[in-house]
Amino acid sequence: YVYYTHENVNRVSRFVLKEKIRDEKFLLDNIPNARFHDGGRIKFGPDNKLYITTGDATDPFSSQDTNSLAGKILRINKDGSIPNDNPFNNFVYSYGHRNPQGIAWHPLTKQLYSSEHGQSRNDEINLITKGSNYGWPNIECIETSEIYKNAIRCYSDFTLAPSGIAFN
Repeated sequence: YVYYTHENVNRVSRFVLKEKIRDEKFLLDNIPNARFHDGGRIKFGPDNKLYITTGDATDPFSSQDTNSLAGKILRINKDGSIPNDNPFNNFVYSYGHRNPQGIAWHPLTKQLYSSEHGQSRNDEINLITKGSNYGWPNIECIETSEIYKNAIRCYSDFTLAPSGIAFN
């Protein structure tokens, strides 16, 4: 499984490796891309679904549109189909993200966490829950809201620029 940029879009594909990489199958195509904020992490979760982080591709308000693939954490089946328990009946698992870079599941609770680049500092660690809106661009990091899911950790004094996370 590979997340890569092709011409003016990002895509997720599956390949077969037998001495060479071959037999590409496109699983998810036309993910918005830009020079900045492409996300691009993929990882299988404990539910055997593939999770994909996507940045807002420098269009902040696309993060709030659940019909856009930008500014999201997406979730697909291994064959590229939409899981029947996804919250919006599409590939979107959570939304309102600026540029999520890392994803990891707690080894005991199986809860999903994400690291995310903020704008001019304000980098975040988020506990990701199905269907939740993390507020970008309406709020970020140290701001809190009752209608958006708030960050569990905020780095506002310096730029952390987290590119990944893991549990040990």
